[in-house]
Amino acid sequence: MPFLTSMIRSGWTTVLLVALASAVAQAFGRFTYGILLPAVRDDMGITNTEAGLIGAANVGAYLLGTMLVAWATNRYLLLNVMRLGLIMTTLGLLLASVASSPLFLTMALFVAGLGGAFLWIPAPVIASAALPIARQPLAVGLMSSGIGLGVVFASILSGVLRSSEGDHAWSSVYQVLFYIALLILAATLLIVRHAQARPRGGGGIGGFGALRRMHRWLPLIMAYATFGFMYLLVIGFLTTRLEDDSAWTTGDAAIAFTLMGSAMIFGGPTFVAISHRVGVRLALSIAFGLWPLLVWVVLTGFYLPTLAACLGLGLLFSALPTLMTIYVVENTTAQDYGPSFAAATLTFGIAQTISPPIGGFIADLSGSFTLVFLLSSVMGVVGLMASLRLPKHNREKAC
Repeated sequence: MPFLTSMIRSGWTTVLLVALASAVAQAFGRFTYGILLPAVRDDMGITNTEAGLIGAANVGAYLLGTMLVAWATNRYLLLNVMRLGLIMTTLGLLLASVASSPLFLTMALFVAGLGGAFLWIPAPVIASAALPIARQPLAVGLMSSGIGLGVVFASILSGVLRSSEGDHAWSSVYQVLFYIALLILAATLLIVRHAQARPRGGGGIGGFGALRRMHRWLPLIMAYATFGFMYLLVIGFLTTRLEDDSAWTTGDAAIAFTLMGSAMIFGGPTFVAISHRVGVRLALSIAFGLWPLLVWVVLTGFYLPTLAACLGLGLLFSALPTLMTIYVVENTTAQDYGPSFAAATLTFGIAQTISPPIGGFIADLSGSFTLVFLLSSVMGVVGLMASLRLPKHNREKAC
């Protein structure tokens, strides 16, 4: 029994559970909608613009959540903030599973979006604190691995159920995800712990007071906002693009999304290793520079090259936020981390809030998703320029 208790309370167990909780909040509560968008749109008989607005409610709630988290992490323990986020996401999945109208689904995804912000902002530092200093960047990278695992599962589940039940299967997908989230919630509440001094406040409005104390904060939030805008133009409309514009079957589009999710599992740890060799600045620049090239390959619609590009995009999708999170963790104090990361995530949230409706509007206006993906590739270049403004070497973390 002492051995079993020791194993349950080990740092790696904490990292595993926080990674799975991140999968619930991000993969299940947020990104699954992008997988199910064609089914939701066709089952409910709505337009791409309306479907984009439903997605915008989710990311808009994430935006609101970041502002609330900036306040909450100044006053409450990070672990309690993360627990609340997981509870809200689980509730959002339950509501989505019984949604019968666009408005009800919008409200469900709004709740899930709030939960995503409350969980994701404290999650990396809770996971990294469970391991020795040398292993902490890997712990942050494994958060994105958890999200990738969740995306893979949701994509496979969607493909299987849509093939057997048709477009209406999207509600069944959310039902299964809710049951899994409930199990992870119970395990997290029972096992995950995090030692932290009581917050003293002083992060400033929205956390920007703390953020401005971070070294070279402006290029970082510029890169983060750019990522927020560009990634949803791809991940939010990938299956729709492949099915509508490239005449792919539902099954083939699900395979593409599954491959992307599979690559997400490895993207964070892979680019953490790269950043150890070349630094966060150059690693971010490489990732942003590759994004436009891979998006152009997807635009061709050629089967095998597109599948390969989806693998690459999955690597980059998990690598980019991991690298930016590591930069914040390494360049802030324990007191400043919560509000600083919340403030940085706020700019990210603003960008991703406007991204889905803009993408849906452009698609309706032009009759395809070509311009949407081209816009995402242009934003990759903008992110590259912002990354190059970061310092070549991170400062030592303040005590």
